[in-house]
Amino acid sequence: MIAEPAFGVARSLGGRRWVWRTGEDRVALGISQRLDLPEIVGRLLAARGIGLDTAADFLEPTLRALLPDPSVLIDMNRAADRLARAVQHGETVGVFGDYDVDGACSAALITTLLRGLGCIVYHHVPDRMTEGYGPNGPALRGLVERGAGLIVCVDCGTAAAGALAEIRGEADAIVLDHHKSEGATPPILATVNPNRLDDKSGLGTMCAAGIAFLTAVATVRVLRKAGHFVATREPDLMALLDLVALATVCDVMPLTGVNRALVCQGLKIMARRERPGIAALLDVTQAKDKLSTFTCGFALGPRINAAGRIAEADMGLRLLLSEERVEALALAERLDSVNRQRQEVEAGMLETALAEAERQAAAGNAALLVAGESWHPGVVGIVAGRIKERFNRPSCVAGIAAGLAKGSGRSVTGIDLGAAVIAARQAGILATGGGHAMAAGFSLPADRLADFGAFLNERLAAASALPGAADLSVEGGLAVQGATVALARQLERLAPFGAGNEEPTLVLQRARVLRADRVGKEGNTIRAFVEGEGGGPRLKAMLFRARDGALSDALLSREGLPLHLAGNLRAEEWNGSVAPGFFISDAAMA
Repeated sequence: MIAEPAFGVARSLGGRRWVWRTGEDRVALGISQRLDLPEIVGRLLAARGIGLDTAADFLEPTLRALLPDPSVLIDMNRAADRLARAVQHGETVGVFGDYDVDGACSAALITTLLRGLGCIVYHHVPDRMTEGYGPNGPALRGLVERGAGLIVCVDCGTAAAGALAEIRGEADAIVLDHHKSEGATPPILATVNPNRLDDKSGLGTMCAAGIAFLTAVATVRVLRKAGHFVATREPDLMALLDLVALATVCDVMPLTGVNRALVCQGLKIMARRERPGIAALLDVTQAKDKLSTFTCGFALGPRINAAGRIAEADMGLRLLLSEERVEALALAERLDSVNRQRQEVEAGMLETALAEAERQAAAGNAALLVAGESWHPGVVGIVAGRIKERFNRPSCVAGIAAGLAKGSGRSVTGIDLGAAVIAARQAGILATGGGHAMAAGFSLPADRLADFGAFLNERLAAASALPGAADLSVEGGLAVQGATVALARQLERLAPFGAGNEEPTLVLQRARVLRADRVGKEGNTIRAFVEGEGGGPRLKAMLFRARDGALSDALLSREGLPLHLAGNLRAEEWNGSVAPGFFISDAAMA
């Protein structure tokens, strides 16, 4: 039986059905009473599947309560023993990273740890265009030729048995990764990956930087037992958590369990601004609000990612490793400039890609596959994400050059795109391909794109039953007069927000728009002032990425008809004062 849509909204102005997100009333009441919380907080916790026994740790997540023993991961003890030996003998170590935020943060974490413990560390991040993803023989050999007797691959390496075999007998190799494994791990010293087929740790939702942090904990533990710190200070591992928080958010890992503790504590470390690179990037982005997952995901992350997409692949890593304020500021400004270039490249591709995706969606395709000549491989993943959001379908976008298509894909909840891409490679359609449920990368001869599209449509046929726009889960309604700073502060108790713990979506019922206009350099934001039907205090409401359409038209019209506004209530601080603000995600005629 299909439940009635929330507030009777079967199709909103944004084309979405609104559905209730609820939990058990009994659990909600029990949480509220046991922890002396407002009823709404108890209801929100219950709706997230939080029980009586876990609510306290959810609201106040600590590493003491939630950090697992690193040894539950297969090969962790072998990796930690070898890293400890490298420290004890002052060895030279090579760190091979990836060109995204998780890769940069993982490499920065391991490099910072080992340099602080006395090792000489060289690093390499592959160029997306010339080297592609993951370890390659020439780059690994280059690290060995510089004296590295130990190679640590972070956020990559699980599928690199061939490349790693090229340095066998010349250097030991350790992989710290989280990408899905297809079969046997490389025949190397250690592969620490919670998503390898034989790992039973249950930590498969951690990013590579989280795995690197657990490796740091295990390595220091080995050194401590060996008496290494009798004459020297132990490293401050907590100071590395800003890197873990940034990577966890930007790699879209669920903010539950240990990830929630890592991000909570990491944001506190980030707020100290002790890492020159992050402090400089915060200054360049003019991030003046309280640091949050939003800061990581929308201010810091895209700029670090931009370097690996269209510029020097290791620029983000160099920023995170920078120890001098002047150098860090120069790198941060370059990354900001590169990110603006990335936005221009993306805009040039997006209109054409969306038009073709719309044609395929209208034809009933379960998965959308769009390709274009000379589309930049570093931006196709972002465009795939935009298409996925627009049409609620798994989406792949590829750039074609010299007869070869290289691309990335993004999926929707419940549709495993990574497994489909791996299957297409195993079927001989793709030259390369891999990933996880929500994202994947691939390459293939351009003349086989039609075969790949047909394969995806068959393999992911379940997606054809999805609505054209994802349902919007709402968790409560309130009058405009009830949208207060006090309520916003209560909602903040559930932060940090992100995947697996989305910010609560509430509905302002029967709000009237008094005034609205487009603001911002590009006019892509609508600022509105609303009030309840009976008058009362006015509330500022914002709609970002306000493209033309029914939703924008309804806000900008002067008809004053009542609307149900769905979105997030926040307490906004400005010039020493605090006021409630509402951030619109959808609307419906009341």
